Amino acid sequence: MGTKTVDEAGIETGAETTNDEDKVNATEAGETAGDTGEKPANEVVAEETAPEETAPEEAAPEGPSGVGQGAGAVVSAGLGVVSLTGSWMGTVAAARETLVGQLQTSSSASVAKQIQAVYGDAWQATALWGGVFALAALLVGVVVLARPAFGAPGRPQAPWIKSAAWAGVALGVVGLLLAVLKYTDVLLGLPSAG
Repeated sequence: MGTKTVDEAGIETGAETTNDEDKVNATEAGETAGDTGEKPANEVVAEETAPEETAPEEAAPEGPSGVGQGAGAVVSAGLGVVSLTGSWMGTVAAARETLVGQLQTSSSASVAKQIQAVYGDAWQATALWGGVFALAALLVGVVVLARPAFGAPGRPQAPWIKSAAWAGVALGVVGLLLAVLKYTDVLLGLPSAG
């Protein structure tokens, strides 16, 4: 950055004078180079370093980034795993049913009724909570898989999101099937009292 100074004679000094001299020299060099058809060296450098004018790039279409879908897919898979392995809610519900069965069943009740009240109801409570988690996994997975149909067109869903959502759906279906089989005593039913 030069400053423009003028002395008493009106002569410019400083960086501006140098720049003006460069312009005059470049003009004279351009006139002589124009005769030969060649560009002067300082113009060639200027053209190479000048930014090219390009058409503005089209901005990426605004839309969902996929973070929510990815989170939903992971949640779906997690809920599916919980439906198969059991949850804290299922354990608490089973313990509560066991306690209620012990309190409400008299010692004079039949063995079959005692087994059902103490163990059967707890088993069904565990199965019920497993089914709730399996159903949640299934629904979240289906919503994640169906979301691109209602989103921005032309924005494909990441493959890992699809894989995780399908895993959640599959685990949800298996968990729901097992919960129904446990609840109805088809799978590992209570032993007979007789």
